[in-house]
Amino acid sequence: MDFARVKSQSAGRSGQSGFTLIEIMVVVVILGILAAMVVPKVLDRPDQARATAARQDIAGLMQALKLYRLDHGTYPSINQGLKVLVERPADAKNSNWRSYLERLPNDPWGRPYNYLNPGANGEVDIFSLGADGQPDGDGVNADIGSWQL
Repeated sequence: MDFARVKSQSAGRSGQSGFTLIEIMVVVVILGILAAMVVPKVLDRPDQARATAARQDIAGLMQALKLYRLDHGTYPSINQGLKVLVERPADAKNSNWRSYLERLPNDPWGRPYNYLNPGANGEVDIFSLGADGQPDGDGVNADIGSWQL
């Protein structure tokens, strides 16, 4: 190895420019500001997707209930609940009963949908209690119901 050659190569680099600490810090600060603006918007997407999925489930359940009413002349009682859409009730009087859904979906938070007959906001109500599982609430915790469709 030729030490004279190594020394001359390192001496030639002294004229090259690089990034200063200040420049690197400015870039890091700018990236931090951008991340602070983008991350909350990205984190909010799963909650919006769950609310949209709940609305779609409720719309499907409402369609099944309307078909049930066409066949039976009335909506299922509160005691029969939504279960009657997938299983023939023991007290079924109508011999033309059929399944209206393959299975009952749970809301996107893993809980069964609620059913009221008569409904507080319509003939019947189907609703999810939102992320917190409690009545009312705001934002992610807001109730999502058939009256909002």
